[in-house]
Amino acid sequence: MHDKQGEVRLKCLTALQGLYYNRELNTKLELFTSRFKDRIVSMTLDKEYDVAVQAIKLLTLVLHSSDEVLTSEDCENVYHLVYSAHRPVAVAAGEFLYKKLFSHRDPEEEGMPKRRGRQSPNANLVKTLVFFFLESELHEHAAYLVDSMWDCASELLKDWECMISLLLEEPLPGEEALTDRQETALIEIMLCTIRQASECHPPVGRGTGKRVLTAKEKKSQLDDRTRITELFAVSLPQLLSKYSVDAEKVTNLLQLPQYFDLEIYTTGRLEKHLDSLLRQIREIVAKHTDTDVLEACSKTCHALCNEEFTIFNRVDIARSQMLDELVDKFNQLLEDFLQEGEEPDEDDAYQVLSTLKRITAFHNAHDLSRWDLFNSNYKLLKTGIENGDMPEQIVIHALQCTHYVILWNLAKISEGSSTKDDMVKLRKQMRAFCQVCQHYLTNVNTTVKEQAFTILCDVLMIFSHQIVSGGREIMEPLVYNPDSSLQSDLLNFILDHVFIDQDDDSNSTDGQQDDEAGKIEALHKRRNLLAAYCKLIVYNVVEINTGADIFKQYMRYYNDYGDIIKETMSKTRQIDKIQCAKTLILSLQQLFNEMLSELGSNFDRSSSAFCGIKELARRFSLTFGLDQVKTRDAIAMLHKDGIEFAFKEPSPHGEGHTPVNLAFLDILSEFSSKLLRQDKKTVHVYLEKFMTFQMALRREDCWLPLISYRNSLQVGGDDDTMSVISGISSRGSVRSKKTKPATAKRKVAEAEESSSSDGMWMNREQTLQSPVMMQTPHLTSTVMREPKRLRPEESYMGVYPMQPEQQQQQQQQQQQHHHPQTPIDYNTQVTWMLAQRQQEEARQQQERAAMNYAKLRTNLQHAIRRGTGLMEDDEEPIVEDVMMSSEGRIEDLNEGMDFDTMDIDLPPSKNRRERTELKPDYFDPASIMEDSVLGVSMF
Repeated sequence: MHDKQGEVRLKCLTALQGLYYNRELNTKLELFTSRFKDRIVSMTLDKEYDVAVQAIKLLTLVLHSSDEVLTSEDCENVYHLVYSAHRPVAVAAGEFLYKKLFSHRDPEEEGMPKRRGRQSPNANLVKTLVFFFLESELHEHAAYLVDSMWDCASELLKDWECMISLLLEEPLPGEEALTDRQETALIEIMLCTIRQASECHPPVGRGTGKRVLTAKEKKSQLDDRTRITELFAVSLPQLLSKYSVDAEKVTNLLQLPQYFDLEIYTTGRLEKHLDSLLRQIREIVAKHTDTDVLEACSKTCHALCNEEFTIFNRVDIARSQMLDELVDKFNQLLEDFLQEGEEPDEDDAYQVLSTLKRITAFHNAHDLSRWDLFNSNYKLLKTGIENGDMPEQIVIHALQCTHYVILWNLAKISEGSSTKDDMVKLRKQMRAFCQVCQHYLTNVNTTVKEQAFTILCDVLMIFSHQIVSGGREIMEPLVYNPDSSLQSDLLNFILDHVFIDQDDDSNSTDGQQDDEAGKIEALHKRRNLLAAYCKLIVYNVVEINTGADIFKQYMRYYNDYGDIIKETMSKTRQIDKIQCAKTLILSLQQLFNEMLSELGSNFDRSSSAFCGIKELARRFSLTFGLDQVKTRDAIAMLHKDGIEFAFKEPSPHGEGHTPVNLAFLDILSEFSSKLLRQDKKTVHVYLEKFMTFQMALRREDCWLPLISYRNSLQVGGDDDTMSVISGISSRGSVRSKKTKPATAKRKVAEAEESSSSDGMWMNREQTLQSPVMMQTPHLTSTVMREPKRLRPEESYMGVYPMQPEQQQQQQQQQQQHHHPQTPIDYNTQVTWMLAQRQQEEARQQQERAAMNYAKLRTNLQHAIRRGTGLMEDDEEPIVEDVMMSSEGRIEDLNEGMDFDTMDIDLPPSKNRRERTELKPDYFDPASIMEDSVLGVSMF
C-alpha cells in the first residue's frame, strides 16, 4: 500500500475489499485493521482518484464489520470529501456518510406503519442532514452535498412532504423546534434536491456536462416534476407568507416555480393557488429592495409567463398591473425629486431608489418598452452630471435600467417588427447614452465609474461592425465606432483602476484589505474589467495600438492578468500580424521612454529596469512561435520600427556621441532570432542607412548595443565573415592531408578568395590617416602561403560598406604607392611604427572587450532560458504553427515581399529543404533542449 505505483496501491485495496466483504473473516482481520487503519484513511487523499475511491469503499466495508474500529477523527477525514469536485470520490464519501449517520433506524419503527410528514421516520434523518450541513463550515455548497448522497439516499432526499411539514407545522410535544439558521439550511437543501430531481445532472463544477438520459431516467424525471408541482403549488404560497420578511429564505423559495410543470395548474384545477402565489410575489416586491429578492421575483414571473400554457393570460394581467403601479410611482417621485431647487431630501431619494431598483430588476427579464423609461432615466442621469450631487446608487441603477431599454429596443428591431423611425430613435438614444456613460467615467465614485465602464464596453461591442454580420445589413445605421476621446477615456480607466497594487484598491474591497476573500473578490472584479476592454481590442472595436499600454504590463502583473494579456496578443496577431508587431514594439518603446525619464540618458544597462524590458522583449519574441515564414513580415516591420526609434533622436552633445535611444537596439536584438536568414541581411542594410562611417568604427562601451545588434543580424548569413573563415579553414585542412597537387583552376579560385578576404581588411587599414611610410611590398600570389587567420572578434567588420568618397581616397593612396616617395630618416620611421603598434593594440583590446560582452550576453540568455519556468508558457503551440504555416506556403514565396508601410524589400524565402539547413535558432527552446539531456529525440 506504500508503493509508488498507483496501480499497485489500487490492486491492494481491491484485494482487501474482497477479504472485508466476507463476514467470516472479520475477526481474523482485527489485527491487520488496527495496524494499517491509519494508512487506509490517509489513502482517501491519494493523488490517484481511483485509489482514493477504493480506499473510501474499503472503509465503508470496515464500518459493516464494526462501528467501533474507526474513530470520530477518522470518519471526519472522509466526511469532508462529499464536497470534492471529483464526483466518484464524492459519491463514495456520500455512501460512507450515509452508512455512518443515516442507515441506523430504531427497532420500534420497523413494525409500525409508515407515517408521513413530521412523524415519519425520515424526520430525524432530515434534521441530521441539516445538522451535518451546518457543522461543515468549511463548505457552504448544499448542491454538492445533495449530489454526493443522491445515489444512496434518494428516498430520504425526495421526502419533500417531510421537509414541508418541518417548515410549516408546529413541533410535537417534547420536540425541539428548528432554529432560524436550521430552517434556512433546510430550505436550501430542499431547493437543491428539487433541482437535482428536475434536471438530472450534477451541479456546476462537478461532471463534464449534461448526459443523455435513459428511458427509465426520463420517466423518473417526469414523475418527480409532477410530484413537485402538486406538492409545492399548494404549499409554496404558505411558505412565502410565513417567511416573507426573510430575504434569504424568500430568495430560495422563489426559485421553486422554475422547476414546475405548469400544465398541472390547469389539469389539477390549482388556479386559486396560482393566484395566491402571484399575490405573494406582489407583496414581496413591495416589501423588499434587496437585488437578489427582486431578481428572483422577476425570474419567477418570467417562468410563469409562458405563452405555451393556458395560465399565461392570468399571469400577464397580474404582472402588468404590478408594473403599471411601479412605473407611475417612479414618474411621480422623479418629477418631485428633480423639481426641488434645494438639495434632494433623503426620504425622497430613498423612494426613488427603491422604485428604480424594482423596475430595473424586472426590466432585466421583461420587455417594458411600452412604458418608455428612457426619457425619465436619461433626465435623471443628465441632472446628475449637471449638479454632481446625485446619490451613487441612483446613478448605478439608472445606468443599468437605460441599458436594458436600449437592448430591448434592439431586440425588437432585430426581430423585424419595427419601422425605420424606431431605428432612427434607437440610434439617437444609443449615442446619447454613450456620451452620458463617458461623462460618468470621470465621476468621483469608483463604483459609478466601474458601472459606466462595463456598460460602455457592452454597448460598444453590441453596436460594433459585428452587428451587420449574418445577413443583417439592415442594421448598418446602428453601427457605432468610438472616437479617439472615448478610446482614451476607456484606456485611462483601465490604467487607473486595473493595473494597481492590491493595497491601493481600498474602494473595491469596502475597507477590507486584510480580508483574503475581499482581496480575491476585488481581483476578480479587476480581471473582468480588463477582459471587457481586451475584448474591444480583439474584436477591433478600438485601435489595436491602444493595446500597447496593456501589453507592457505583461511581466509586472503576470500572476494577476498574464493569461488575459497573452490571449489578447494571440487574438490580435490572428487579426493583423503586422499591426500586432507594431503594437508590441510600441509597448517596449513606451517602457524605454519611461525608463529614460526616470533614470536619465546615462543609465546603467545592467539596471533592473532595463533588464526587465529586455526580459519582456524575450517573452514577446517567444509568442511568435517557431514558424518564421508565417511571421516574416511582422518581424521585419518590428525591426524597422525599432531601428527608426533607436536613431530618431540624435545626441544633444554632437555627432560623436550616441543617439539618445541607441540602447534600444540591445532590446531589439531579442527579436533577431525570429528573422529568416536572408531577412537578416535586408534588415542589416536598412540599419546601415541610419549609420555613419564613424559609428561603424566606434568601440566604446556606449556603442556596444549597436555592435551587439549588428552581430545578431550577421549570425547565419550566407556571406558573413564567419562563413568565409570556416570555408577557408576547412579547405586548408583538406589540402594539408592530401598529397595530390591542386589543379590550376582550383588554385586560381583559392587565390581570388584569399586575396579578396585579405583585401577586405587591407582596405580598412589603409583608411587610417598616417604619415608618409615605407612602401609595403605587394603580394604576387596567395597560393604559396597559409591563408590569413582572422580572429572571430574581427568578423563583423567585413560587411561594412565603404562610402564613395572613402573609396576614391583609398584608390588615390594606392596609386601614390607606385610613385617614388620622399625618403625619411630612420628615427621618424621608428616613431611612426611605434605609434601604429600602440593604436593597433588599443583597437584589439576594444574589440576583445566587445566580443567578451557579446559572449557574456549570449551565455546569460542561455542561462535565463534554461532557468525560467515560464518560457514554454509564453511560446505559441508548435502544432498551431505547423498547421498555419501550410496557409503561408500557398502563396508564392519565391517573389520578393513588398510592404506598403515600410522600405524593406525582403528577398525571396527559402523552401522547406533549404530552411532545414539553416543554423539553429538559439533563442528558441527547441535548440536549447539537447537530445542528450532529454534522453529522447524531439521529433
